[in-house]
Amino acid sequence: MSSDLTWLTQAVDLAVANVGDGGGPFGALVVRDGAVVATGQNRVTRDLDPTAHAEVTAIRVACRALDTFALDGCTLYTSCEPCPLCLTASLWARLDRVVYAADRHDAARGGFDDLVFYELLGRDRSTWPMPVVTADLESATAPFDAWLSRADRTHY
Repeated sequence: MSSDLTWLTQAVDLAVANVGDGGGPFGALVVRDGAVVATGQNRVTRDLDPTAHAEVTAIRVACRALDTFALDGCTLYTSCEPCPLCLTASLWARLDRVVYAADRHDAARGGFDDLVFYELLGRDRSTWPMPVVTADLESATAPFDAWLSRADRTHY
């Protein structure tokens, strides 16, 4: 638990420093075997990239550093509870665990949509402000058929 607090403090420090540099109030680090593999800060406005959240940035850097797309054996420490994007990225990255400091309610108080998006995902899609619909395309499954036909595919 004390090491968790040490890593979380570093994530919070990254977030505070990022605010000082004109970025968003989020910082994250990926740790494996007691060492920092990668850090990330929110770069959404700096990079004009709505996916450049601190957690996603740290995951991207960690994957490159470890030459893998699967971060099993690693923990993500983040200054705030991951939004749905970051939580899903963490699941795709196969992290062992995620530890966070502030929560979605703190993010909402700061003017961020994390809480809104968590609530939105729990509602029927017909109530969403942006339509997400399917189209009946005859070749819709062709990419999966091609994927399944490859014996040399990398499973993930």
